[in-house]
Amino acid sequence: MYPLRQLDSAHLDEEHCRLYPEEMKIIIFGLSISSAWGNGHATLLRGLFRALHSERHEVHFFEQDKPYYSSHRDADCFSFAALHLYSDWFDARFDMIRQLERADAAIVTSYCPDGIRASRLVTKSKVPRKVFYDMDTPVTLARLEKGERIEYLPPEGLAAFDLVLSYTGGEALTQLRQKLHARCVSALYGWVDPESYHTADPVPEFRADLSYLGTYAPDRQSALENLLIYPAALMPNRRFVIAGAMFPQLRDTPANVTKLEHLPPPQHPAFFSSSRITLNVTRAPMAAMGYCPSGRLFEAAACGTPVLSDWWPGLDEFFLPGDEILIAASTTDSIRAVSEDSSVLKRIGSRAKQRVLDCHTASIRARQLIDLIEFPKNERTSIEGNVHRGKEI
Repeated sequence: MYPLRQLDSAHLDEEHCRLYPEEMKIIIFGLSISSAWGNGHATLLRGLFRALHSERHEVHFFEQDKPYYSSHRDADCFSFAALHLYSDWFDARFDMIRQLERADAAIVTSYCPDGIRASRLVTKSKVPRKVFYDMDTPVTLARLEKGERIEYLPPEGLAAFDLVLSYTGGEALTQLRQKLHARCVSALYGWVDPESYHTADPVPEFRADLSYLGTYAPDRQSALENLLIYPAALMPNRRFVIAGAMFPQLRDTPANVTKLEHLPPPQHPAFFSSSRITLNVTRAPMAAMGYCPSGRLFEAAACGTPVLSDWWPGLDEFFLPGDEILIAASTTDSIRAVSEDSSVLKRIGSRAKQRVLDCHTASIRARQLIDLIEFPKNERTSIEGNVHRGKEI
């Protein structure tokens, strides 16, 4: 394993030559992989890094050691990636430069606390492939539209990168070109790591007719109330569970709604597997933009749990409504789903799981990432049209 803060770069370089003679050394600057508390990036990136490692690529992740995450840290070393925690950018800069000198690709992600510095360090380096990955594209574009300063984006835009990846497809790709001057853009959608997300034994504490797992967001609250809180009030004999960090005190919550604090990722499979149905609620900018599947969709489906989701453009490119996923626009729709026969729900969950394993795993996305890094000038704009048919590129 790569131990926390005890990286011997000379040793790693020697190991790189021995174990990765033709594969890539990839340096990533991002938010956090050491803590999943209020941070959707962590679970996704851990799965991606594990998949890259299994393909014999070498991954280094630079993370600012922020108290916000260190106080809720659930991992401090990984067997599949070297974690470089640093407190001060300038103290860590020498190590960053040393790693970049031997790197084949470098990636800066959205919400990186030192995003501007990292972007300039990467784009001015001699690393062969320079990539920016916006894992929050609709939020980025919405803030840009409002004229807000975006702390993780270079003020001059993204033209200095060889490739800009977006967690969101569709119109978002065009806007990244037009508004941020990205020269080569492609969608790299969400994914799930089947080693971490799979059917598990139910846990009585998590048992629910309808559950919700996610960090609190004001723009999701209205939909959460319409699709879970109000149905609970009208179905007193059913059990509902909400799990997630940073929720305010829920007032007037029905007695049959249980609120759980943040659950670390290892408990997610048991949580999903204890639910007849689980709810997905999309953040408003992402729903408006479309083509932005939440990682929760894939994680729940990988556990064989049927998903009830709000609608957004492009959702049917990832799952077939009524066959692999349930759609709700109102309290009535949610009540109808909760009342559905168990055999129907089991069939939907099973089909969704197969779709995820065929199309949306971390291994598939890792291979797509390497392909895009190696051939950025192809300017492939998305995997739309292949997702629906279950094809891999």
